[in-house]
Amino acid sequence: MDQDTSKNEKINDEVAETLESSNGPSNNYILNQSSENLEEVTTANNQATDEVQTVVEEPRMEETKQKPRNVRKKIPRSIQNKIDKGILTPMVIDYNGPHGVKSDTKLIYQFSAIAPNGTWIQSYIEAYSVAEVHSYLLSEGYQVYDIKTSKWINKVHSKDVATNVKMKTKDLVFLLTQLSTYIKAGIPLADAMRVLVEQYKKPAYKQILQNIVHNLVNGDAFSVALEKSGKAFPKLLINMVRVSEMTGDLPGTLDEMADYYDEIEKTRKQMITAMMYPTMVFVFAVAVIIFVLVWVIPQFVEIYESMDPSKIPAFTKLVIAISDFLKKDGIWLALGITIFVVLYVYLYKNVRSIRETTQWLVMHIPVFSNVVIYNEVTMFTKTFASLLKYNVFITDSMEILMRVTNNEIYKQLIYDTIQNLSHGEKISYAFKDHWAFPLPAYTMLITGEKTGQLPEMMEKVAEYYQEQHTQSVTRIKTFIEPVLIIFLTVNVGIIILSIVLPMFGMYEMVM
Repeated sequence: MDQDTSKNEKINDEVAETLESSNGPSNNYILNQSSENLEEVTTANNQATDEVQTVVEEPRMEETKQKPRNVRKKIPRSIQNKIDKGILTPMVIDYNGPHGVKSDTKLIYQFSAIAPNGTWIQSYIEAYSVAEVHSYLLSEGYQVYDIKTSKWINKVHSKDVATNVKMKTKDLVFLLTQLSTYIKAGIPLADAMRVLVEQYKKPAYKQILQNIVHNLVNGDAFSVALEKSGKAFPKLLINMVRVSEMTGDLPGTLDEMADYYDEIEKTRKQMITAMMYPTMVFVFAVAVIIFVLVWVIPQFVEIYESMDPSKIPAFTKLVIAISDFLKKDGIWLALGITIFVVLYVYLYKNVRSIRETTQWLVMHIPVFSNVVIYNEVTMFTKTFASLLKYNVFITDSMEILMRVTNNEIYKQLIYDTIQNLSHGEKISYAFKDHWAFPLPAYTMLITGEKTGQLPEMMEKVAEYYQEQHTQSVTRIKTFIEPVLIIFLTVNVGIIILSIVLPMFGMYEMVM
């Protein structure tokens, strides 16, 4: 009996240690928990207490019980040794000292902590002070051991906070759809974002969402938290979320934005699919032509050297000259083309006049022009309809549209509209007889103004030109494929003809 009693006491001691570790990483953490988290901890303790009673009542079955997971297995041995020896202890914050001093701008802090799942984490976060980082980490269930910042950390690890990462459209659609579902199910916004953090595998995406959770916990509105994520989220989405915060219909806005970006992604995939085969044909054609000029033509040069130069056709000499140039200086040609492309892309992104000229030329190329114009009209009218539907003022809507579009022609068109509105003119005045805005769309715009059903009319225009855009993409594919095949056939035919014709001259000389 005494043996059983001592065995029970031993088990109770082991389980008590487990309960002590399950109560949280530190006393500071418990004190900073919300009432909701306290209820969760209490529930967990009650469940653990039931398990204790079961173990005490059946000590002989202890080997069959599943032992609590030992979090130390997830901590590096060197770190665990320092913790056991007391060298590394939980961080104590001096809120009235340097830890509580806030900077004028956000700094990047490096922190070391044990996560709620028991793993050792060393990561980076943006904040105004050490105390802010510490409070946030404690509220998330972390046991914090170190928080620091320096000029070196801010310079080297600026990319680790993921403010320069842009979320892909397909991932954005998934995020909006899931977030809307969670909010409709009654899950608080911050908790829903925490769930989404676990669903993404990319570290950059995880960091983006963790930063949003951090900002939400610190009292920022959702739109502000999205805006602080840098380039991660589109400007249109941020503005629509800001409007929904005023109207109280965040789930509806998220659903609509998910559909909006889903349509954009479908359009992009249609363009990629339509251009994939022609691009492959073009690359193959260029590769064949280069191969023939660089490796095949030189094999016949020695044969042609024995002939009378006057007997060699002019275009054969031209092909030989091109072949000789590519063989000797082809690498410099490729380098020059690469430098030109890189320089042009840089100028296109940074010089407005270059960008506007390029877009104007593309929008005037036969066949291709309709694809660009129809796509711009679709995006403009669909976005405009969404903004009006949520009662955004027309002037504000135009400013948002000007920030959203990347087409300089449409930016100027929208700017002219804003100027006209400031002088009391109608929206349609700037779009009248403009080559980049089709007449049917202009007619629908006027109709919407007169009937007071502008959002509905813009939606119809968007649907119509979405279909027109799809048909234009299909026509381009139908047009480009035979053109590229003819291009390949003609070029290879000319090269082969330039090789064969001198052969006939040699045959006549022999005869």
